[in-house]
Amino acid sequence: MLSDIDIAQAARCKPIGEIARDLGIPEEYLVPYGRNKAKVDLRFLRSLEDRPQGKLILVTATTPTAAGEGKTTVTIGLAQALVRKGKSAMLCLREPSLGPCFGVKGGAAGGGYSQVLPMEEINLHFTGDIHAVGVAHNLLSAMIDNHLQQGNPLGIDPRRVTWRRVMDMNDRALRHLVIGLGGKGDGVPRETGFDISVASEVMAILCLADGIEDLKARLGRIVVAYTYEGKPVTASDLKAQGAMAALLKEAIQPNLVQTIEHVPAFVHGGPFANIAHGTNSIAATRTALRLRDYVVVEAGFASDLGAEKFMDIVSPYGGFHPEAVVVVTTVRALKLHGGLPKDRLGEEDLEAVRAGLANLEAHIGNMQQFGVPVVVALNRFTADTDRELELVRGAVQAQGASIALAEVWAKGGEGGLELADRVLEALDKGNRYGPLYAWNLPLAEKIRTVATKVYGADGVVLEEGAAKTLKELESLGYGNLPVCMAKTQMSLSDRPELKGRPKGFEVHVREVRLSAGAGFVVAICGPIMTMPGLPKSPAAERIDIDADGRITGLF
Repeated sequence: MLSDIDIAQAARCKPIGEIARDLGIPEEYLVPYGRNKAKVDLRFLRSLEDRPQGKLILVTATTPTAAGEGKTTVTIGLAQALVRKGKSAMLCLREPSLGPCFGVKGGAAGGGYSQVLPMEEINLHFTGDIHAVGVAHNLLSAMIDNHLQQGNPLGIDPRRVTWRRVMDMNDRALRHLVIGLGGKGDGVPRETGFDISVASEVMAILCLADGIEDLKARLGRIVVAYTYEGKPVTASDLKAQGAMAALLKEAIQPNLVQTIEHVPAFVHGGPFANIAHGTNSIAATRTALRLRDYVVVEAGFASDLGAEKFMDIVSPYGGFHPEAVVVVTTVRALKLHGGLPKDRLGEEDLEAVRAGLANLEAHIGNMQQFGVPVVVALNRFTADTDRELELVRGAVQAQGASIALAEVWAKGGEGGLELADRVLEALDKGNRYGPLYAWNLPLAEKIRTVATKVYGADGVVLEEGAAKTLKELESLGYGNLPVCMAKTQMSLSDRPELKGRPKGFEVHVREVRLSAGAGFVVAICGPIMTMPGLPKSPAAERIDIDADGRITGLF
């Protein structure tokens, strides 16, 4: 059987100019990056402001497992299926971070005959957006330490510098550092550390900004430290926002590529969903909604992470109105949630499926709370039996959602035609979309709402430092911001070992960080790390390139 990378390398892309012409993008607004990818000038987005918007379809999934759910693959396959049905459709995805590419996942461009191309370039560097984010972030870091070294006229307390450094790689050794060692000329010694670039507030700002002026204003509002008197110090206080925005001038422009079936795709921005807000840029989605009647957008991880944040943070900022949600799952994943060992997933086990259905039901219920119709995409594997499939179908329908089998890995858009039909039917039902909480609630109440209504927790435990920070942020005028929950993706709870649909737990918030420029408050829960580490056997060990430049091992 061909691997994902074999299929991608055998495919042939249309020239990106042809894809752009089909979308109605004039050549003057297209900035090619080679033959197969290009950026779209933001001036083009401004020229579309009077056009009506298409319908937005959000794709999420059940809690990730080692069996894999295929969410990105289904997202791409659904867009291809809509086009096969004669619909005007395209999709929007995030850019892959190098950390996961060389860590566990090995790539994030879909799979089989539902991929975005050029797959290797998208997974490795792409158009350099994430690198630009890292450089802009670290410029601000350097300016902070230079300010301390040059006399510290703002009175920054070195013990209360909150702005860390970033790099786009999983490297646990950089989580906690002491810098400025070596002598008087080498800076002011202080504790700091690194986060992964896609967790940077600069990445969140890039994805939430609607233009250069808004980008610059948001960068200027970043709170980087506090003075000895407890007053916040911003990037604008350091006069850093102009240079940072200059570094992001190209990065803010959406990236245009295509699927294996030549369906247009914007792949732009890459915030993680477990430690950031987890969806592609507002600029990309806005542009797509004015170019096509149907736009399929993927949110990172499951309904409790990327999808919740899309509904509660991204949509209000972007002015979006999601009209249907697709929840992706597999029989294999449900069996794992039901307690079946990974080496027995090929066996029929109705009891394991029945036990695992609680996880799927939780994610369906999560999305129904937002007032939108839900369609379950059951990503089919060859070992799935008819009895297992019917068991899932019955449970989904009993919860008031519709369901379709998806075989888009093997068949591309053709394998998603049933799913496309169910989604189109759901769009005709209408919806009552609304965020889960009002932004004017106290920060702790917003955290509690997400924890109890989305995660199923009994309540929230605020550790002393987190509770103190929440009160301080409200006193400084940041209480009306939404909350961005940072927690494990491996469980509905904040404890990765709790599978299925956990009960009888509390969410522990150990730290709170302000992202004033992005416009949200981050609540860090449980053992989640903002700088991941590599696994025992990282994907990097299997990635290689031959003398002809052919890359192997990404999948």
